[in-house]
Order: sequence, then C-alpha cells, then structure tokens
Amino acid sequence: MLRKKYFGNLFLLIFIITLLTTLTVPWKLQSEIDDSLRLLVGEQHYVNTKLPLFLHVEADKEGILNLNGQPVTPEGSHIDLSSSLSIEALTEGQVNLKLSLFDGLITLKKITVNAFSEKELLPGGHSIGIKLHKEGVIAVGFYPVEDNQGRIYSPAEDAGVETSDIIVAVGGEKIDSLERAARLINYYGKKGVVPLKIKRGNQIINKDIPSVLCKRENEYRIGLYIRDTAAGVGTLTFVDYERNMYGALGHVITDLESNQPLKIDNGAIVKAEIINVKAAQKGEPGEKSGIFREDHSIKGTIDKNTAFGIFGVIENLEDFESPYAKPIPLGLAYQIEEGPAEILTVIEGDKIESFTVFIERIVNQRQPADKGLIIKIVDDRLIDLTGGIVQGMSGSPIIQNGRLVGAVTHVFVNDPTRGYGVLAEWMVEEILTF
Repeated sequence: MLRKKYFGNLFLLIFIITLLTTLTVPWKLQSEIDDSLRLLVGEQHYVNTKLPLFLHVEADKEGILNLNGQPVTPEGSHIDLSSSLSIEALTEGQVNLKLSLFDGLITLKKITVNAFSEKELLPGGHSIGIKLHKEGVIAVGFYPVEDNQGRIYSPAEDAGVETSDIIVAVGGEKIDSLERAARLINYYGKKGVVPLKIKRGNQIINKDIPSVLCKRENEYRIGLYIRDTAAGVGTLTFVDYERNMYGALGHVITDLESNQPLKIDNGAIVKAEIINVKAAQKGEPGEKSGIFREDHSIKGTIDKNTAFGIFGVIENLEDFESPYAKPIPLGLAYQIEEGPAEILTVIEGDKIESFTVFIERIVNQRQPADKGLIIKIVDDRLIDLTGGIVQGMSGSPIIQNGRLVGAVTHVFVNDPTRGYGVLAEWMVEEILTF
C-alpha cells in the first residue's frame, strides 16, 4: 500500500512539474524571444532564459545559425536553457525555427531569423526640397471667366484639360515655377490662344486654350487653377554608396485633401537652404522654411514614396558631401539602447549641425512599422532655436554609438521637445527591394 502511495505521489509530482514547465516555458520564451529576429552576421544575440531544461530546436535550413555554439539542423538539436541563450548568425539568409519540448512532442514557439551582412551608409542631415514632379505645375481645378460676349465658362476645362495634368510647357517654353507659368499664360493670352504642353501619365498632349481678358486685373486667363509641384522641405537621412541611392524624410508624403499616399511618377529632390525657422510651441508645430537650389550638389529622383520615407537615385554622387568622412554601420533594433544619441539637421542656410537627443524608448516591432523610437531633444541650443522638433526636420538621421539607428519623423504636439523616430533598418529595407 505504501509503495503504491509513494509511486502515486511521485507520479503526481512529475505531472505537476511537467504542467508547470509547459505553462511557464511558453510564457518565458514569448516574453524574451520575438517571433521575428534580425541579426548581423558574426554577432551574437543573447536571450535571458535560464530555465532548467533542454529545448528541442529544428531549423528549415542549416548553416545559417548557431544556438549556444551548436548548429541547428532540420533533424533538430537539444539546447540547454539553464543559462542565457546565445543566437549567432553565421551567414546571410532566413531560417525558420521550431522550438519544442520532449523531442518535438510539445511545440512552444516558431520564430523567423533574418541574418544580414553589416551595412554601411553615409549619414545625411542635408535640407532638401521635395518636388512631386521634376518639371511643370499641376492643374488642380477650374474657375469660370466671362468673355466679351458675356459667356461664362472655363476655357481650359472645355478644351479637355484634366485635374492632375502636369503643365510642362507654355508656348514651347518649359515651366519651372508658378510665376513663370502665369507670366507665359498672360503673354500668349494676348495672342488669343495659349498653347499648353501637358503630361498625363505617360502621355504628352498638346492643347491650344482660348484666352479671356480679365478686365478687373487686366490680365489674360484660361480658367485654370495651378499649383507648384513642390511638396516642401525635408531632410536627407542617408546615402548608400554601393547602390547610388538615398533615403529621406522617414514618413510617407500624403495628399493634403484625402490624406492618402501620393503616387509620385517623376518626382525629384534638390538642395534646399533654410531661410527661416518658426519655433514650435505647445499645441503649435514649428516649421523650417527654405528655398530650392536646383543648380547645387544634391539632385535625385523620387522612385518610392512609402510609410518609411522617400527613396531614389542620387544623380550627382561625386558631388555629395556627408558630415561624416566615412560611411558608418547601420544599427539594428537590438543594438539600440535607451540613452544619449545625436541628430544631424540644418537650422540655418545649408550648415549641417549635430544636436544631442535622448532615446527614451525602443518600440518592440516584429514587422516593419513607423514610430519605432521615442526621442527627446535635450540640446539647449536646439530648443532655444526651434522649440524642439519642427516640420522640415523629418528625416534627420539619429546616430548612437557610431551607428545610424533611425530618423526623426513626428513631433508630440503637446510637447515639441519629444517625438517619434523610424528605425533605420526599415528605411534601408526599402532600397534593398528596388
């Protein structure tokens, strides 16, 4: 009887330990190991597990990772969790891991590990002018005008001009500003017809628009509202010399009316000089104002407009000057720490300056997303000049421990000394998928 009772209690104890283990281990692994990891080749990532058991790990590929110094294979390996778990990337690639107990009997977690070679980038900080189209002005609407016969209509609309058309030339002369477009429309309007060269998608269309004299202003009109293609001033984040590409802004450019991402067919970036800064205050975002310099050292295309910024080709790489003499490594999320960092940005003219910030929080992101960092401006001089983060500062590179870790994106309206940053690794991923 006592013998049966002894074995019964022993069995119960083993059952309870097993139950507690199967309940505790998944929670521990879930809290300590992300579903998706991104590692640099040659570096080790440590996870504080410290569980008194062996973990069975299977991989869909071998040769990419070592766990605790042991290779992981499709057949599976037994990993001791009694101390910290070390994950080392041996070569580039993606591997899916299955973590289980009792040789695969109880599956605890599945994770994906992406291993990358170290990426080096030239930091930016330059102010850039962002143009939605390389040339021309945008047709944005129509208005009625009255001709000599008392007829009220829009000549441009009647002639088949459409909103979103790009007016690239008037009378064969290229358009590069609103002022030039207005001047040429009035000049050719005196002759009775305004010849427009229009880009609509991939089509080039020529239209002759009858003109009407506006008696009140004594100028000729065609009943067309136009807007400059400039989207404003932002900041260049980095240049990838290997690919001859750049990343900037750190967030998507949206349409002001619909708040939807803009489709940019042939946009461009140019150098900008900052001529004024409106300081931010609580509840009132500040702003940099600048002028575009199209004949200077920064010229590039805009080929992608994504949640992580704008990206394209630098057209005059030989003229590009970085505030850093040499490229610096990209910092992945696990390499960032709460603490001091610097941002590079322009406050006056074209001079790039370094300012101190503090990374308050690194947001745990298992997949690409914006707002990966929360930062606070702690540089007294920058606060005195701007009040904190202002419009036009978006894209300013964030550098910590010699690595490019992110870019400034959004400001907290009620506290302009604080704001969000996007992780640089998500921006770099955009240029790797061209």
